[in-house]
Parts: sequence; C-alpha cells; structure tokens
Amino acid sequence: MTLIKSISGIRGTIGGTVGSNLTPVDAVKFASAYGSFLKTTVQVDRKLKVVIGRDARISGPMIHNLVVNTLVGLGIDVIDLGLSTTPTVEIAVPLEQADGGIILTASHNPKQWNALKLLNAKGEFLSSADGAKILELAEAEAFNFAEVDDLGIITENQAYMDIHIDEVLALPLVNVDKVKSKKFKVVVDGVNSSGGIIIPKLLEEMGVEVVKLYCEPNGHFPHNPEPLKEHLGDICKLVVEEQADFGIVVDPDVDRLAFISNDGEMFGEEYTLVAVADYVLSQTPGNTVSNMSSSRALRDITVKHGGNYQASAVGEVNVVELMKATNAIIGGEGNGGIIYPEIHYGRDALVGVALFLTYLASQHKSVAELRASYPQYYMSKNKIELTPQIDVDNVLKLIFEKYQKEQISTVDGVKIDFASEWVHLRKSNTEPIIRIYTEAPTQNAADVLAERFVTELKSIAGI
Repeated sequence: MTLIKSISGIRGTIGGTVGSNLTPVDAVKFASAYGSFLKTTVQVDRKLKVVIGRDARISGPMIHNLVVNTLVGLGIDVIDLGLSTTPTVEIAVPLEQADGGIILTASHNPKQWNALKLLNAKGEFLSSADGAKILELAEAEAFNFAEVDDLGIITENQAYMDIHIDEVLALPLVNVDKVKSKKFKVVVDGVNSSGGIIIPKLLEEMGVEVVKLYCEPNGHFPHNPEPLKEHLGDICKLVVEEQADFGIVVDPDVDRLAFISNDGEMFGEEYTLVAVADYVLSQTPGNTVSNMSSSRALRDITVKHGGNYQASAVGEVNVVELMKATNAIIGGEGNGGIIYPEIHYGRDALVGVALFLTYLASQHKSVAELRASYPQYYMSKNKIELTPQIDVDNVLKLIFEKYQKEQISTVDGVKIDFASEWVHLRKSNTEPIIRIYTEAPTQNAADVLAERFVTELKSIAGI
C-alpha cells in the first residue's frame, strides 16, 4: 500500500489507512489543497472554474465524486467531462477558459491505483514549484470552504472526446483522405479503459477498419496496463490472425502509445516517437526533445533532418519545459508519449495515431519494413522494488563515485554514457522503485548491461 506525492501528481493505492494510501480522506485533502492553491494564486473577478475527467478505473466514480464535490465546497465551478482521457482534459482546459484541470487516473499503474493529475490554466502539468506549494497546503490543512450561497456549480459536458478527435483531424499534417484511400485494418487494445472508446472512434473517422480487443471501459484491466512487450501477447497474436496492417495499444488514460507491426512483433514503444518525429521533421524541420531514458534513435533522426536534439530529466513537465526553451517542433518520452505543440503541450496518443497513419499512407512499406528502416537500438527496462529502509540517494551517489571517469549526468538520477551503450538509474516519480534503463546496439548487450547494474545496485543497497 502506497501514497506517492510528486510532480506527477498525487498517486496511491485504494483502501488501507489515511496518509499511507489514496483513501477518500486523502482524495478530499489533496483536492482541497489544489482548489485552495488556485484561490490564492488566480486573480479573476468571477468564480474559479476547473475541468475534471477520469479514466475507467473501478475506483474512478468514487474518487471523481469526492474530488468534484470538494471543489464545489470550495466555491469552484466544475466542468465535468466524466469518462475521458488525459490529453482530452488537457485540451478542454483552455477551450473552456478554465483556471485548471484534474485528471483522475494512475496512468499505466495496475487497477488498485488511482491518482490526481493536476493542470494549470494552459492545460499543462503544474511546475514542481507549484506542486510543492500544493503539498504544503495539504500538509497544513488550513482550508477555507465556501458558504452555502457561494458553492460551486457542476456542468456536465461529454462532448470533449469528439472535440478532441476534431482538433486532431484538423491538424495540417494529418491527411484523412490519404489514409482513407489505403483502407487500413488495425487492431486496438484499449485495456478496458477510455482508450477503447476514443481510439476506435478516431480510426473510424479516418476510414480505418477497426478490430477491437479489450475495448469495454469497465476498469477490469485484462493485463498489466503498461504497454510493454511482456503484457501484449494477445494483440500480437490477433494482428497476425486478422492480417491487420498493425496494432495499437494505449494505456488507461491514453497518453502513451505503442504499435504492433504487421508481423505481430513489437514496433517498440521507443520507436513510436521516432517514427512520428521522422514524419513531422520531414514536413517541418526543427528541434526535438525527449527525456534521458529515451532512445538515441530520436537524436539520429533529428540530425538526419538537420535539427538539434536535447534530453531533459524524466517527467512530462521537464520535457515540455525544455521543448519550449528550444522551440522544439515535436518531443515526448520513449514510453510512447508524443508531445506535438501544434495541438497542445501534453502527451497525446490520438495525435500520435493520426500522424503515424498519415505517414504510413505515404510510404510504400509495411509497418515492419518501416521499423527496420530506423537506426537499430535495443533497450532493457528493469526495476528494483524499494523498501523504506533503502537510502536511494546514497545508493546512486556511490554509483556516481564508482563511474565518475565516464561521461556521466546527475540531472535526473545517474545516467552513464559509454561509447556504444548507456545506463540510466533513477528513482521513479510514480512507483516505489528504482528504474534501470539500458540501451545498446544489440538486445543481448542491453540485457547484460542491465543485469550488471541490477546486481551492483542490489549489492550496494543490501537487497
């Protein structure tokens, strides 16, 4: 049982004791802190307004009702999108001229988790400084609720999934007619969340034949919802059986996107951003950004198109900050997160799907052939479960001291760049784990490097 407070929001497991898990009391406390933060920082001569949406988790309706009515109790009006996606809420906030937004989702975490992801008036994740202020307010619990005549009002608006699709299809680099002419057939794994509604709807608008797999938004995830190879055997098999052009997998809140090639093999979540960036940069040259746990392949593609690539600390807010600073045309994270500023500064699987389809429609290649055309790097993604007794900062400090003669960065954990491979070790923002990511020219080399550092970390930590 866990409660994690970070720049990625307030995230925890349902049930258990107050302060150690995401209980109803904790949901109300952090919603109160967010609403109080807005009341002290937003200067407007009207009631404040916040957009709220949720994924299809079993705990969603409970947490949703608690959060919505806490804001109402603070005198804040709520635009309630109901079942939605993270990027849909991000788009709705500025369109509604709201003062902020909350997405109720634990993203790729299993079903026992839920979270409050907090947005500013631009529909972007809060800065770490603003997040710290909210944590202080939550700790103090000095909330001032509205009197009866000043309570907020709830307005339901379930049109935003359709609005989101319209916004994506209106992008200049999305060519619906070209996609329709190809008569693609695609399998979709919506992990029984809101992606099972919005992704098939987008595809049908683009003239794609859809085969649905786990698209019933009931919150009973049929497999671990993180879109990694070991969780996706069913769709890999179905793509081949259906003779589909490719498969699409999203996580429960639809901000991460992974493809399955026509041969039933993983396209590689790292290569989602690489392929979409290849298309975008071919039409609008410029700079790119991803986080330092992402593949070197994006750097190679960016250089090929005459642009400049930079790496940020892990965390969407960090990627967005560096994208703005470098005027990046496209960016994101190697976990399948596409950030395309032309529509908004947030990871958005719908944007990735539409741009990828347009690109594929202009190529005389299968998805497997397209994947084979990119620089070949292989990653190994591992993790070590943490106990409260482990001093993670000291463990990483000792690793740094051991490898300080190598090209090394401590911007976010410890990243060591060797000549032909790299390793990135960092404490997760969203789970009680240390992540160990490696990349090398072969899968075996990446796995060997990962095993070496897992062993070293366990030895230092005394696990």
